[in-house]
Amino acid sequence: MTLEGRVALVAGATRGAGRGVAVQLGARGATVYVSGRSTLGRRSEYDRPETIEETAELVTAAGGRGIAVVADHLVPGEVEALVRRIDTEQGRLDVLVNDIWGGELLFEWDSTVWEHDLDKGLRLLRLAVETHAITSHFAVPLLLREPGGLVVEMTDGTTDYNATHYRVSFFYDIAKSSVLRMAFALGHELGPRGATAVALTPGWLRSEMMLDAYGVTEETWRDALAKSPHFAISETPAYVGRAVAALAADPEVSRWNGQSLSSGRLAQVYGFTDLDGSRPDAWRYLVEVQDPGHPPNTTGYR
Repeated sequence: MTLEGRVALVAGATRGAGRGVAVQLGARGATVYVSGRSTLGRRSEYDRPETIEETAELVTAAGGRGIAVVADHLVPGEVEALVRRIDTEQGRLDVLVNDIWGGELLFEWDSTVWEHDLDKGLRLLRLAVETHAITSHFAVPLLLREPGGLVVEMTDGTTDYNATHYRVSFFYDIAKSSVLRMAFALGHELGPRGATAVALTPGWLRSEMMLDAYGVTEETWRDALAKSPHFAISETPAYVGRAVAALAADPEVSRWNGQSLSSGRLAQVYGFTDLDGSRPDAWRYLVEVQDPGHPPNTTGYR
């Protein structure tokens, strides 16, 4: 189904999953507001080249209408102004994607709460949790103006997986699990009012930062398997983007309300693929292959 006439806000759309979601919503014809801190004139603390203006251009090139808005989602006034602009220009909001993160440079692998840098840990929690709450506070009333609205809380890991697995470190674990609970809580608040909230996780994401970390490009990503063989299950940001687009176009999306979903699971339901035509199911692969220590083998998983 087309998303023409639908309006979306992808909060945190500068790069990674947020950019992938914005572009795929645009590919269905949606008008997509993309927000973030990295602009042509100023970089965020990441100090990376991706910008929200570039994301907006990609949305438009894909077939939608991309509109870049500079906003720090930790600043309530800036988020309120962003939502007010959407209301003034469009009079509606159909899809809200909370993808604000900003924590890659802040968490420390396998670092206990007493060993982890406290300032970095607390900032990570603010960026990963407080931003989502602020954005929902201002954006949800506009989304509820028309029936059928959708809120997608982007995180890392499903509820089932994160409930039984320690995720990286104390602060990272708390951050990602908190976002899962946000979707659950929003489901209870939005469901009776005609809207739907879900938590959604990509699998092992071939984001710009991940590719750089391995010293590869999207065209040469398989070269990274020499260093990390399980990277074979990885997926592009477009894959989780297509998951969001499928949810947004589903007239029965309310069946998912309050649930924790993954790109791989939704691909099996809606029939979309990654850019290479495959359907990677990373979270099932982690449980059945990687975590038990089996040799890398993606047969039957993508």
